[in-house]
Formats: sequence, structure tokens, C-alpha cells
Amino acid sequence: MAASLRALLRPAAAAAAAAAARSRVLLPPPPRPSLAARTRSAGAPFQYLAVQKTGARQSVGLIQLNRPQALNALCEGLMEELRRALEALESDPQVGAIVLTGSQKAFAAGADIKEMQNKTFQECYSGAFLAGWDKVSTVRKPIIAAVNGYALGGGCELAMMCDIIYAGEKAQFGQPEILLGTIPGAGGTQRLTRAVGKSLAMEMVLTGDRISAAEAKEAGLVSKVFPVEKLVDAAIACAEKIASNSKVVTAMAKESVNAAFEMTLAEGTRTEKRLFYATFATGDRKEGMTAFVEKRKANFTDS
Repeated sequence: MAASLRALLRPAAAAAAAAAARSRVLLPPPPRPSLAARTRSAGAPFQYLAVQKTGARQSVGLIQLNRPQALNALCEGLMEELRRALEALESDPQVGAIVLTGSQKAFAAGADIKEMQNKTFQECYSGAFLAGWDKVSTVRKPIIAAVNGYALGGGCELAMMCDIIYAGEKAQFGQPEILLGTIPGAGGTQRLTRAVGKSLAMEMVLTGDRISAAEAKEAGLVSKVFPVEKLVDAAIACAEKIASNSKVVTAMAKESVNAAFEMTLAEGTRTEKRLFYATFATGDRKEGMTAFVEKRKANFTDS
């Protein structure tokens, strides 16, 4: 009896399985979670940032500082969120470059003075105050700072941690910490001096005076200046162009340029040679040279 029942049920079970298989094929795949959703799953949603992927191929990560009531002052919560956002974009294989911007009024007006006002030396030293800010400078993907309005104190330092600075025509850069009885603490005296030279850096740090976007470009602090309303689009366009190249070779190029600020010329050129040789271990180097010889556009695939 049981055997005959199984025999009767077998065709029906097979038909049901086939129907289920067909329904699985017809069902669309589940939607891929957005960057914001993936970031929320790893922690709390952003309070001080707006984060998205943009560009024709969604290859650019766009981070906007979003604390307008404080002119994007860099509080500890904002910097922690920025760290999480950068980590999410760094691990996203679709993203090849990142744009960091603020509002048209302020990129970031500085660190949050109210948070720092009552700190003691022991708290700063023992807690390694501001140490987490260096995350921006350790990201391997290129970061473009699109600076409108104020980039003062910590805001100027944050912009200088990025790889390229584009500025709106009304941008202002400065290190006014001396007016508060302190000095820059997130690389301001170091990166500014390397960017604009000792004399101008010393003047800015010792007086707290600001420089305009035009002066910043003339001094070498920023690479290009744009009308305010066109700045972010220009930065995204540059990021898209960077993202269209080999991601692994782009990371090598960034590492080599950064080495110029930290090594002697002899050490730097040795580093450059090692990284140059390393590109010959990548498929993208072979594809790039083959495409050049064949007079076609390269199709880079290494990530």
C-alpha cells in the first residue's frame, strides 16, 4: 500500500518541483542593498553625513558633510561616521574614487570647539585625541575634496588629507588655531607647509589669516577653481575619470606620489621603481599596453 502510494505521488511531486524551479527562474533577483543600507546594517544610520554612489556607472562615492547648524564643525560623531563611510566605500568594488564635500557655505568651519573647550592634557594624550582623523589619509582609493565656503582649522586639515582639492570661487582656507590659544593638531602645520611652502604656511599659522580660493590655487594648495554651483559636478567628473582606470594601478600611483612627501628623493625613486615593476604583475598593465598597440580603449578588470 505504502509503495503504491509513493508511486502515485512521485509524478505529482516531480511536477511540483519543476513548477517551483520555473517560478524561481521567473522571479527577479532580490534588490542589492544600497550603500546607506549596508552601512546602517553595520551600525547606526548617518546623522551628520549624506552618502551615495553617483556617476554614469555609479563608480564615484559622494560624501557630503551635513551639519549645517554648526557650519559642518567636525565633532567626534561626524568624524566617526566619516570613518565608517570611507570604510564602506573602500570595500565597495564598484567605487573607484571618492568625492568629499560640504555645503556651499562651508566645507567645514573647523573642529568642534565646544567639545575641546574643557579637555585636559591628560585626556588628549591618553585618549589620542584626533588620532582617528588620519583615516582619511590612509584610504587607498583617491579622494577629491570639493571645497566651497569655509575650510578653516580642522576643515582645512581635512581637505589637505585628501588627494586632490577643487575649490569654489568663494572658498576660504585658514588655520586660525593661534587665535584660540592653540596650534593645528591634525596635520595643519605639516601638510600646509608641504603644499604652500614655509613662508606662507608660517604666516597663516602665526596670524590665523585666511587665503582665498585664487590665492590657494596660486600657492599650490588647490589644483582648480570653479564657479560655486559647478564645483561638485566638476569633482565628480574628475573622480569618474580616475575610476575608469585600473583600480589596483591607481592605488599604486597614489602610494608613489604620497611617498614623495615622506621620503628623500633617492628613497622615493626606489619606491617608484618597485611599484612600476609591480604593475607588470597585473592583468590591467598588459591590457592597457595591448589596447594602446591595437588602437582601442582599454578594458581594465583588476580590482
